[in-house]
Amino acid sequence: MKLYHDLTQCSFLCRVNRFIAKCSVGGVETTVHVKNTGRLKELLVPGATCWLEKSANPGRKTLYDLVAVEKDSRIVNIDSQAPNLIAKEWVETGGWGEVTDIRSEVTWGDSRFDLGCMQGDARCLIEVKGVTLFNEDGVAIFPDAPTTRGAKHLHGLIEARRAGMESGLLFVIMKEDAVGLAPNDVTDPDFSAALREAHESDVRIVAACCRVTADAAEIVRTVPLIL
Repeated sequence: MKLYHDLTQCSFLCRVNRFIAKCSVGGVETTVHVKNTGRLKELLVPGATCWLEKSANPGRKTLYDLVAVEKDSRIVNIDSQAPNLIAKEWVETGGWGEVTDIRSEVTWGDSRFDLGCMQGDARCLIEVKGVTLFNEDGVAIFPDAPTTRGAKHLHGLIEARRAGMESGLLFVIMKEDAVGLAPNDVTDPDFSAALREAHESDVRIVAACCRVTADAAEIVRTVPLIL
């Protein structure tokens, strides 16, 4: 799907904090907003080619949002809002199966889930996670930083299944040729344990690879879960 319409290519200089970075735009050092609060240490390195989307708000302090970066001759989308848009399009076009009444930002229990729908006569909750970290074997790894919110969502999906609902977790992998997805046991053992518990509790877990360009991305295939 088309994600952006006004992109500028630049060279990454440094990250100031979770939200702010400096890039060289046409040779001019420019402060930009980073649309991802993850660590991204393997992606945001000095000299990396990046793409910026111009903000529609002329009064904003940062004129650009950093949305994509080139790594090993491929483009990785790092916009944390993009996976939800990609996932919703995929679900709407039948990727999750036959579902109806698809909605965004659905609350159940004490959590808010990215998507909700009806799967037959059963209510279904779907949480979406974007993946930008890969190991040397081409396996997608999640998360790249500890996420208590991620573990909470998994426990919520488990409880939904126990309550007789359908529930699932969709990993949107920003790399077309990933060979599988594995939990990051070292970085976040709590999330990894929750993911394995969810799998054993019949929560549906799907890892889907995207074909990514600077301004677009779409799910093209699914890959195995490596637990």
